[in-house]
This record gives sequence, C-alpha cells and structure tokens, in this order.
Amino acid sequence: MNGTADEKYRGLFAYGWDIAEMDDQRFVDEVHRLGLNTVTYAAAYHAGKFTRPKGINGKIFFPEDGRTHFAADASRYAAIKPEISGFAAGNDVFARLCARSDVDVSAWTVLLHNSFLGARHPDCVVENAFGDRYVYSLCPSNPDVRAYAVNLCADIANSHDVAGLTLETPGFLPFRHGYHHEFALLGAMPGTEMLLGLCFCENCANRAKFAGIDFAGLRGRVKKHVAGAMDAAYEPHPVTNRAWVEADLVLDADLAAYHRMRCDAVTSLVGEIREAVRKDASIHIIPSVNQPVGLCYLEGSDLAALSKVADGLEVCFYTPPAETALTELSEIRARTGEDVSIRAVLRPGAPDYSSEGGFGATVSALESAGVSGFGFYNYGHVRASGLEWVGRAMHGLK
Repeated sequence: MNGTADEKYRGLFAYGWDIAEMDDQRFVDEVHRLGLNTVTYAAAYHAGKFTRPKGINGKIFFPEDGRTHFAADASRYAAIKPEISGFAAGNDVFARLCARSDVDVSAWTVLLHNSFLGARHPDCVVENAFGDRYVYSLCPSNPDVRAYAVNLCADIANSHDVAGLTLETPGFLPFRHGYHHEFALLGAMPGTEMLLGLCFCENCANRAKFAGIDFAGLRGRVKKHVAGAMDAAYEPHPVTNRAWVEADLVLDADLAAYHRMRCDAVTSLVGEIREAVRKDASIHIIPSVNQPVGLCYLEGSDLAALSKVADGLEVCFYTPPAETALTELSEIRARTGEDVSIRAVLRPGAPDYSSEGGFGATVSALESAGVSGFGFYNYGHVRASGLEWVGRAMHGLK
C-alpha cells in the first residue's frame, strides 16, 4: 500500500473491464492526474447493462451476474462458494493493481445483492410475508450467507495488499432495488413497498422469536396491509401511504422491534467481517442504496452501530444541491459522533449535476464540513468531461 496515515482517501470507483482497455500504467497515471490516490475496484459485483461513454471496444457492457472479479480461492468457502468471472479468469487486473506501490486499492465489494448465488441457493434468500423469495437478495440472518460474506471479505483482504474494503449491500435489499427489468402496473406505494421488503424467512423467524417478537402476528398484519393496498380500486396516494406505515413504526411495537432486529443482524455481520479481515485493512460501509440516506434503516443499517464495528462509512451523496449533502452529513454526524470516518461518494455528472459549478460547490462544502475523503462514481460510466470536473475539484482543495 502506498498511502500514508495522514493522506485523505481520494478514490475512483472502477470496473476491471474499463481499466483493461488501457495499459495499467496509463490508468494509474490518469488517477494521479485527477488528484486521486486510490482505485476503488469492483472485486465482486452484480449484473447490469452498463453504458460506457469512453468505451474503446464497445459502448455497452453486460457483466456476468454475481461473480467475483478477482481470483477467489474456493477452498476458503463453505456451503456458498463464489464463481470467478470469465473476465477475471483471463485478466486479473485486481491482482496487478494490488501489487503496485504507486496507488492504493480499495476492494469495492457487493456482498448480498447477488442474483446468481440467490438462484443457486433459494433457501438462503429473503422471503416476503407471502412466501415469495427474492432471488437477488441473500438474507443476512442466514448462517450460510453470513459465512459466505465473511469468507469473501477475508479472501480479498488477506490474499491481496488492499488498503481496505468498501462494502456495499451488507444487509437487506429494499423492495425496489435489485432485480432486472422490474415491472408492475401499480403506482408508487412507498409504505407498502417498505413492508414488502421485510424478510420472513425461517432464520429471521428464529431471530424474532428470540427477541420476543410476535412473528406470526406481525406477518399476518403485513400481509393484510399489502393485500389491501394491491386490491384497492384506486391508486393509494404515495405520501399518505408512507405516512401510515411510518406511524406503525411507532404504534406497532413488533414492527419497530423487527426493524431493530434486522439492524442487529447486519451490524453483527459487519462486526464478524471486521474480525476476520487483517487489522491494517480498513472496512468502510456503504450504508444504503436509497436516497435520502435516512431510509437506510430499510436495509438494516444502523449508522451509529455500524460506525462502531467498522472503520467508517462511505456515504453516497447523490442528491444535489450542496445544501442537501450538508443536511445529510449533519444528520449522520448527529447519530455517529464527530470522530467517525465519513467518506463522501459523488457522481460528477448526470443525473445529479448538469453543470460543473454545482458539483464543485458540493465537493467544496463537504470538504469544509470535514468529510474524511471522497470517492467518485464511476470511471466507466461518467463522461470524460465529468472526470475533468473531478480533477479540477481535487486540485482546487487546500
């Protein structure tokens, strides 16, 4: 690792197939030119249809679903084993970058959002109140899933000279994020979708009973609400729909306790990962795929608790303007304390920013507010002009 203890994290999120179109040295030179010091490399990732404005060998890329993009060691795993992507099997960009002394590498690791493994292990995925299984979402209450997540992180960090791991989806996936070509002829019902995102699998049932929650009663109430919303002869008003379910978080003690139980499951999993990974590799958690970040509880993310078992948070500030980012940061700080490492992830371009001025203002505001670093998403997706925004913003910081 090339970084120093007093050097702030300046990361560029990147996929191996985008880096592979360049010579490794050219890519690292580009990272440095932009005022950055870290490649935040997708070591394990889900499926997608990715548009690549700067692509040399094509503009659209379909990564293999749920694979690792490094040479995972199958002997380290138990019931759930990862599969190496065809790309990584023939071109181990990750290993080469980790062996360099002129740039740091953070392993950007998607943990439980994995349709490939979910299809192979349907008994290990989230199960809604009706018994429907969400193949894209491995359940963090499941012992085999937990072992897989711990083994994956240990495999990455203990076999490669990474500066740290940036962990995405360490918990439950929200209902509307995850599967490909999601489709419904229903309007937005955020409260109902919140309930549809709850897992009622056997392992969650065991945790609930241990916590003194009336699991069967809660499941019945959730089913009744969802069925009522779907059977309505009108489209429920989104704000009203959400407000009533949020009220239930206060008035329905079992529902509130169930969310607390989910947070405990995710926090303890992250704690197990921290114990399994070598101590000089940091663990930063992307706490939510939702905006605003306050919705992170839907995924089982308790920011205060996560900040204690991990080394920090890497938060996506994807909603402009700068005042929104400052509001989010202030609320997070109020819950975690001032001494917690909070990195900011920003997207330099559409859909967040239509001009460089707004983007630069957010970078400057977050820097002045004391974030511990920046990560920029994503080398392959962003326009070349967006990269120049990043470079000017980084070089403009004191």
